[in-house]
Amino acid sequence: MSVHRARVVWRLDAPDAAFAAGRYDRAHRLIFEAGLEVAGSASPAVVPAPFSRADALDPEAAFTGALSACHMLWFLDLARQAGLVVSAYEDAAEGTLARDPEGRMAITRVTLRPRVAWGGSRQPRSAEIAALHQAAHEACFIANSVRTEVIVAPEGGESRREDGA
Repeated sequence: MSVHRARVVWRLDAPDAAFAAGRYDRAHRLIFEAGLEVAGSASPAVVPAPFSRADALDPEAAFTGALSACHMLWFLDLARQAGLVVSAYEDAAEGTLARDPEGRMAITRVTLRPRVAWGGSRQPRSAEIAALHQAAHEACFIANSVRTEVIVAPEGGESRREDGA
């Protein structure tokens, strides 16, 4: 077991009345272990400017990125274990914010679109690549932690629908 920590720091930069009226800045800082600090904000799609920042990480994008990165890290290790060499990996992940079956707003779907370049002398077949993606999805700590539907749709490959539960 391991513990992962993040601090979220926000300060009111407007009069109390502006806060009560919902007219306050949602910009904040996310501070992770080892000192990494990231500018955060509500998504401009949810809270319009000037009360959000388009140049900051919003929770929905962070969630989508966390799923993508977790999948990639497992995929790389599983490919290595299979005797394959991955020379590049890029994913254009997309998270969809919509109403869930209970009517609450949620990231209801994340589509991963990994593009993998292979090195080494052995080039995997499509079925082996699909099996690696399936195994990576099943091993991913983040995917195992959420109810969100996660779709892995490698570029140039067949789409797979996986439940995040």
